[in-house]
Amino acid sequence: MSHLVRSELLKQRTTRTTLLLLVWMTALILLVTLLHVLSLSSAHISSLDGQLKVVGWGTGIGALFAALLGAMSITSEFRHGTIRPTLLASPRRERVIAAKLLAGALTSLLVGLLAEALTAGIEAAGLAARGIHIHLGAADYLQLLAGGAAAAALFAAIGVGIGAVVRQQIGAVVGLCVWLLLIETTLIGNIPSAGKYAPGAAAGAIAGAIQTQSASQLVAPVLGVVLLVAYAAIAAAAGTLATTRRDVA
Repeated sequence: MSHLVRSELLKQRTTRTTLLLLVWMTALILLVTLLHVLSLSSAHISSLDGQLKVVGWGTGIGALFAALLGAMSITSEFRHGTIRPTLLASPRRERVIAAKLLAGALTSLLVGLLAEALTAGIEAAGLAARGIHIHLGAADYLQLLAGGAAAAALFAAIGVGIGAVVRQQIGAVVGLCVWLLLIETTLIGNIPSAGKYAPGAAAGAIAGAIQTQSASQLVAPVLGVVLLVAYAAIAAAAGTLATTRRDVA
C-alpha cells in the first residue's frame, strides 16, 4: 500500500496541473482578500465578525482547490487513459482509490494551510495599512490554520470520491465549483438553518471562519468535523464502489 501512496504523491509533485492549481489559488486569494480588505468600510471590517468573514475566504477557497486537486487526481487518469496501466500494476482497485484518498489528503493539508496563511497574512497587512485594529488572537489563528488544513484534507477525499463516480474531468470540476460557489452559498444565505450543515459550512466551523456566514451561526467545531468526515466517507465509499463495479473504458 505504501508504494501506491508514494506513487500518487510523485504524480502530484510532478504533474503540471498541481502547480497550476496552486498558482490559481494563490492569485484568487490575493485578489479576493485585497478586494475585501481595501474596499469594505472601516465600520464593517473593524469588527471581529467582519475580519473573520474575510479570512474565511481562505477556508472556502482552500476547500475548493483541495476538492479540485482530489477530483483531478483520478479524472485525469480516465481522461488520458493512464488509469489502465495504474490498475494493471495494482489490480485491487479499492487500494488504488485508498492511495489516492490518502495522497490527496496529505497534499491538501498543505493546500489548506497555505490558503489560510495567505489570507490571514494579506488581511493583517491590509488592516495595518489602513490603521485598523486586528481583533483576531492567537487562538483564532491557530484554529484557522489547523482547521483549514484539516478541512482541505477532507475536501480532497470528497473530490476523489466525486471524481471516481463522475469520471469526466470537466463535469467533476464544474460540479464542485457550482456547488461550493453557487448552490451552497445560496443555501447558506437563504436557509441558514439548513445551510450550516452543508460541507462548506462544516469546513468553516472547523476553521472558525467562512466567508458566507458569521462564525456564531456555524455549528460547533466538533460537529463540523463529524459532518465533514461523514461527507468524505460517503464520497469515498461511492467512488470506491463505482471504481470496483464499473469497467474501465
